[in-house]
Amino acid sequence: MQRRIAIFLIVLSALSCKKESTLFELVDSTESGITFSNTIIENDTINILSFDYIYNGAGVGVGDFDGDGNQDLFFSGNQTENKLYLNRGDFKFEEITEIAGVAGKNKWSSGVAIVDINQDGLMDIYVAATSTNNSVAKDRENTLFVNQGLENGIPIFKEMAAEYGVNDDGHSENAAFFDYDNDGDLDLYVLTNKIDQFPNFFREKYVAGENANTDRLYRNDYSDSLGHAYFTNVSKEAGIQIEGFGLGINITDINRDGWKDIFVTNDYVTNDLIYINNQDGTFTNKLDEYLKHTSHSAMGNDVADINNDGLNDIIALDMVPRDNKRKKLFTPANSSLFFQFSDKHKFNYQYGRNTLQLNNGEGQPFSDISFYADVAETDWSWTPSVADFDNDKYRDLLVTNGFPKDVTDMDFMAYRAEIENLVTEETILEKIPAVKITNYGFKNNGDLSFSDKTEEWGLKRPSFSNGAVYVDLDNDGDLDYVVNNINDEAFVYRNTSNDSEGNSTNYLRIAFKGGPLNQNGIGARVEAIYQEGEKFSFENSPFRGYKSTVEPFCHIGMGKDSLLSELRVIWPNGKMQIMKDVSSNQVLTVNLLDAELDYVPEIDDLEPLFEEFEVNFTHSEADFLDFNFQNLIPFRLSQMGPALAVGDVNGDNLEDVFLGGPVFKQGRFLLQNSNGGFENALLLPKVDSASKIEEDTGVLLFDADNDGDNDLYVVSGGNEKWPQRESFLDRLYVNDGKGKFELTKNALPEVKTAGSCVRACDYDGDGDLDLLVAGRNVPHKYPMPTSSYILKNESVNGVPKFSNVTEAVIPDLIDIGLICDGLWTDFDGDGDNDLIVAGDFMEITVFRNTDGRFEKLSETGLEGIKGLWSSINGADFDLDGDVDYIVGNIGENALFKGTPEYPVEVYSADFDGNGVYDIIPFVYFRDSVNNRIQVPYNTRDDLNKQLNPIRTRFKTFGEFTKAGLENVLTEAEREKARKDILNFNASVYVENLGEGKFKVKKLPVRAQLSAMNGTNIQDFNQDGYPDVLMVGNNFGNEQHSGRYDASNGLLLINDQKGGFVESWSSGFLVPGDGKALVSFVDTKGELSLMASQNQGKMKGFRSGLKVEVAPKGSHKVRFKVDGKESVRELYVGSSYLSQSGRGIVLPAGATDIRWE
Repeated sequence: MQRRIAIFLIVLSALSCKKESTLFELVDSTESGITFSNTIIENDTINILSFDYIYNGAGVGVGDFDGDGNQDLFFSGNQTENKLYLNRGDFKFEEITEIAGVAGKNKWSSGVAIVDINQDGLMDIYVAATSTNNSVAKDRENTLFVNQGLENGIPIFKEMAAEYGVNDDGHSENAAFFDYDNDGDLDLYVLTNKIDQFPNFFREKYVAGENANTDRLYRNDYSDSLGHAYFTNVSKEAGIQIEGFGLGINITDINRDGWKDIFVTNDYVTNDLIYINNQDGTFTNKLDEYLKHTSHSAMGNDVADINNDGLNDIIALDMVPRDNKRKKLFTPANSSLFFQFSDKHKFNYQYGRNTLQLNNGEGQPFSDISFYADVAETDWSWTPSVADFDNDKYRDLLVTNGFPKDVTDMDFMAYRAEIENLVTEETILEKIPAVKITNYGFKNNGDLSFSDKTEEWGLKRPSFSNGAVYVDLDNDGDLDYVVNNINDEAFVYRNTSNDSEGNSTNYLRIAFKGGPLNQNGIGARVEAIYQEGEKFSFENSPFRGYKSTVEPFCHIGMGKDSLLSELRVIWPNGKMQIMKDVSSNQVLTVNLLDAELDYVPEIDDLEPLFEEFEVNFTHSEADFLDFNFQNLIPFRLSQMGPALAVGDVNGDNLEDVFLGGPVFKQGRFLLQNSNGGFENALLLPKVDSASKIEEDTGVLLFDADNDGDNDLYVVSGGNEKWPQRESFLDRLYVNDGKGKFELTKNALPEVKTAGSCVRACDYDGDGDLDLLVAGRNVPHKYPMPTSSYILKNESVNGVPKFSNVTEAVIPDLIDIGLICDGLWTDFDGDGDNDLIVAGDFMEITVFRNTDGRFEKLSETGLEGIKGLWSSINGADFDLDGDVDYIVGNIGENALFKGTPEYPVEVYSADFDGNGVYDIIPFVYFRDSVNNRIQVPYNTRDDLNKQLNPIRTRFKTFGEFTKAGLENVLTEAEREKARKDILNFNASVYVENLGEGKFKVKKLPVRAQLSAMNGTNIQDFNQDGYPDVLMVGNNFGNEQHSGRYDASNGLLLINDQKGGFVESWSSGFLVPGDGKALVSFVDTKGELSLMASQNQGKMKGFRSGLKVEVAPKGSHKVRFKVDGKESVRELYVGSSYLSQSGRGIVLPAGATDIRWE
């Protein structure tokens, strides 16, 4: 009996210890036969100190070299020879390098391009070569192994680079074949990278081909005498002339015009390149038109559609660590000089992180969503492989990682600087740490976000990995994964998705049979539609990732679908074939000969809602470095404007626009004329620029003195001056009715607060307009709270006078915090104006008006939700008769991000008693096992600048990796400090539930990709429900976060179900640092809009929608839509630094209209 029990326990133990299945299983080299290792050994001549690129690694190439239907593998080697393995099936490989003649002896082989270069049906191998700067040119010549056919079942190759004209000796990293001139054959782009002594030094760009680091373009010219192609260097005439430390290349038709373009990622300070094909044999770099910023030390890249919208997105890798320890050892101090030099030398903006650029469609720049997607940081990364590895319809992301000698380690850099001249190079080399870390696997969640599945997918294995490919090695319909490693055997991962008969996912694989000069159909495009309407797009270019060539198939994961509704193949010659109801789980060969249709690009037949018009104004202001005063603030407070206010100022019954001015520049008016245009006018009393010491923030046109015309209130704010200076006194300008303004004296209480918005309403019901003036910040003491004010209008007989009644009316506004926006609104429908305010590290705060006195409400449903709120606007979105709200926030596409579980905590005080108000943010970064731990947000060097005691508390960067709240700040310092919290980044729709209760709902994803600023609410699509138009971004962030620039402006259409959907074809485009957004009535009686951009051009848009102008004195309108009672309030100032005009677009079917 006891023996039976023992046996049972042993069996149970064995079962419980059974290894859980993972998406990928590593095939041992004893099983696969693949023992290749890119072995690199340093010596006194070649090492990381003498040759920066010693550990940049090598690639992998995929091709069926023996024609047996199995994909074979080629590995390039640096100090070691290349290796070629024939796939014998069932993950068994035979190494045939010497027999095949592809070893590439005495070459530092780099990238691999697999191509049928002579179109004989046999796959050839082109290998890029590089070496040290003092190497012999002959040693750097690229090699071309041309497949001569089989001998005893083994493919034999002949090296023929010189015969084909492709023996480039210019420090080549990689290559790609494509038909750039649409003549039917394959041309060649060679990526070049010769290391410079000072690769990160700013200087004038080399753009005329004079730098050795210039890529090469070779045209395929058939040679009758040779009997095969000969490639001619046409780089100069084609415009391939711009320098770059090239590491990644991808061929893609980025503008969808039928001509292939070139995307190049460059290392160090040199910018990435987007060469747009001009269709005449030349290219023009248009990077700045497509990408607002890029990765700094950009490695490999991939181009693929990650959200199934039919548009190709772009990912580029960098080297920022994912875990806190590595972050603190790697990340240097912030320096605004980097961006100043970028501007001076006309470099595009770059940030040290991965970038995932979302394609927003024709005419719009891409949006980097890497923080939102959670793929911004994957450490020292090389190859991004974007493909559907789990066959669920969405492309996932695999990333290779690692570097044997981490010369960026901050402690090592300090050590080296101290002793470099005192010890041998060998001693220094021994001190350099290694970065042997795992590769990463990210599952695409289908909502623009990814989940880290590294461990669950079986990829958690430390390595120095470089080139990688995806390929179906066993022809079972899922993608396997192969990685070239330094000083370790290559990884061959078997994908287990289709191992079991009960697998619930399907696939379709497409092979291409092209024309006689391009038999593999390189450049063909696939467009597919899933059964539920989602789109799939693919371009047949296997040269992608990093130094590698992936399989020559289009792989479509189909989830549970057994059919594709439609499949289109568009060939490079413009021919197309269409197939319906294509079955899954097959390899479908598509043939150019079957393409009988002429491809005509689909044209969006939807008329855009907005038409842009020219506004002759561009905002500019002096660059003020807030970080010089408070090094650790998350963003600048000195570039908040320009604010906009709308009103008729000259009595011609046309609405005009006022623009606030920065320090040293007066605000100005744009006067609307009878032709619908605008004229610049300076109507304020003239002052010389030196005397204009105020930064205009909030502006408001309203009748201050009750004489029937619009006067002007200007809030003074910003961060340029010290607190309590004259420069923070607000100003009131009285209008004579004809547009002449005079500055009043003694009309306003003397309040020297750096403010934000100003809002007007008659809160006390006495017939005149009173004011909320919001306090934004205490200059150079962020986030110390400041006060906001209620100014009661006590004007008599045309003499303006306002009194500060805050303590009597809303005492809670005293030191309430850092208010960015406020809104007078009747949220409870009792006929008087209540107040909602929001700002930095604040809750959305609601005050109820009872007989002119305000009570702060609790238990509203908004408590505890603390954001960096920027904007408030209101409308009855659900047509239930009360007012709901849109509240803008900083967005979820941010490094500086808090959640209820993992909030950002900010401690502030003058900790070291030096008179400087210190701020120290703490966040929850990942540790080495992916758990969240509370740590300082900033680097050791940045903290040292702000807080002197840090130098002694953490003497090394290694010690600082263990820094947390309790050892950065002492208990006494924590007790002394103010504590602020950020636990919510999303912009929201706040539904009014009645009785002082609200429900918060996140707005759609694209509204979360950047900061939301100005909003305008109208029924833009005339369906009876109000929609939301918005602008956003914040270019003033600290360096590690980088500019929040993912917004291009956005229209959200009310879905009539309590939510919103994103509009794709609105025609509304505000891609810069969007601030205010206002609407006004144009000369046709229609709604037009203006949007301001900090350091950018004013944008104007016409909607063509008829406008109802509110009668004088009205503050709301009630009406019915389909029998439902609705209400719209008319605000005298709403949303970020904005005041729109008195026009409102009523629904087309509105009835029973009543103005109040």
